[in-house]
Amino acid sequence: MVNETDDQFMLKPPESIQSSVYPAEDEVKKYSYQQREALPEEPRCVKCKRYGEYICDETDDDVCSLECKQKLLLRIKQPKLPTSLPIPSVRLPATDECVYVKDANFKSNNQSLNTDQKELIRRKLEIVVKGDCVPAPVLSFSNCDIPQKLLQNIQSAGYEIPTPVQMQAIPAALTGQSLLVSAETGSGKTAAYLVPIVSYCAKFRNRVGMNGKNPLAIVLTPTRELCVQVEEQAKLLGKGLPFKTALVVGGDAMPRQIHRVRNGIEMIVGTPGRLIDLLTKYDVELDNVSMFVIDEVDCMLEKGFREQVMQIYQALSQPQVLLYSATVTIEVEKMAGSLAKEVNVVTVGKLNKPNQAVKQVVIWVESKRKKQKLFDVLTRKQHFMPPVIVFVGSRVGADLLSEAITVTTGLKASAIHGEKRMKERREIISSFLLGEISVVVATGILGRGIDLLHVRQVIVFDMPNSIKEYIHQIGRASRMGEEGNSIVFVNEENRNLFPELIGMLKSSGAVIPREILNSKFLTASLPSKRDNRKRKVGY
Repeated sequence: MVNETDDQFMLKPPESIQSSVYPAEDEVKKYSYQQREALPEEPRCVKCKRYGEYICDETDDDVCSLECKQKLLLRIKQPKLPTSLPIPSVRLPATDECVYVKDANFKSNNQSLNTDQKELIRRKLEIVVKGDCVPAPVLSFSNCDIPQKLLQNIQSAGYEIPTPVQMQAIPAALTGQSLLVSAETGSGKTAAYLVPIVSYCAKFRNRVGMNGKNPLAIVLTPTRELCVQVEEQAKLLGKGLPFKTALVVGGDAMPRQIHRVRNGIEMIVGTPGRLIDLLTKYDVELDNVSMFVIDEVDCMLEKGFREQVMQIYQALSQPQVLLYSATVTIEVEKMAGSLAKEVNVVTVGKLNKPNQAVKQVVIWVESKRKKQKLFDVLTRKQHFMPPVIVFVGSRVGADLLSEAITVTTGLKASAIHGEKRMKERREIISSFLLGEISVVVATGILGRGIDLLHVRQVIVFDMPNSIKEYIHQIGRASRMGEEGNSIVFVNEENRNLFPELIGMLKSSGAVIPREILNSKFLTASLPSKRDNRKRKVGY
């Protein structure tokens, strides 16, 4: 056996370990499923009883892999937990065979945690749950009852540990519970619902056969771009499984979409309007839909999609409902209550607050000088950190500003907004992610859900109409907890937002421009001492 040193055998696998599913013989194995069964006279792992190839340097116990060492140390050191958990910078991928059945009696492999330990984990990770029988959070994907091949593909992607929202939402969704999940932008919400969906769909097909192949799950998002991204990630997760998807969005030909659906699929990903259009014009069987996901719920309501979402829901037969949002309002809570009788609530992080990983820099700039200030930022190495998203308030403004950036600074810039064809928008995003374009000027269409992993800087050229939308936009600068920064231009045109903006900047420790603090509009919006006294005495 190999007795590893502290540096060699640590909780995070050494860099020398390759990303292959089954490592070479001389590599320390990451997961227990990579280890063979023990022969009669060989040492056995104290956790899983496989071949105890290694000796834990802290306890001298036989272990089969880094995973089992983690479990061993967590058990020994409880209730002590790490103050922070590593958050990966890579999103989820692929899967294969499945052995999972949706079951209300499902228990995670963390069932050995007592109540105090479970609550300690939640407190450390800022997880708050409301509802009955919400399972304990899991500290590893291997603690969930999901396919072994799925675990292998997660490992191949370099995804070492679930994010906090995934730790709690995945085991809860696997029980069949309806959920309202709130977590900050970039926290990994998409994978939190795709993992249970893919697992359930694959098991269902393996159990009942492939005949019929009517949809089993529907995912609704407010934008085409987000639909495209969700479907791409779902395809990776479902690779090798009996799991096919259909993208139902405007901008693509309807005949091609209905052909895809009629050929047999497990999941539809679409926008509400186009999906209703498809359902009213064509005969699509939805009786087998067991999981109904609404992503970016608050954005759905802001865009006026409530009635369309309800129309789709009423065509289903009491599915499990999963709602995900970065902010939760009274309207969001009401919608959750109208879709399911019992909805458990999972909140991760501070509700309706900006991502703390994003440093906010607020600059007072008069409207006529904003362009020059933007050019100054983009041409100074100490300020410009490409790739960059610049948010503006109008489609025309996006086109004009992107052209001005290219002409004035020499940087390659493109605009994205709702009037551009779907194909063109996809090409721009692809070029942006590949580094062929340094700057994208966008309307709020990129402010929601789109996974822009390498973006670490956002410039809010035109302040949006609400603080909620502002939270989403600056959230583009941080994915999965990685640090980023936002530069925000404000002036008197944004006076209605000053009170909320001040509170948000104070809570984040950001500098507040003196022009905002001394603004006559801010003073006018505050109640007088006389008004306060009246309220206190009941006038």
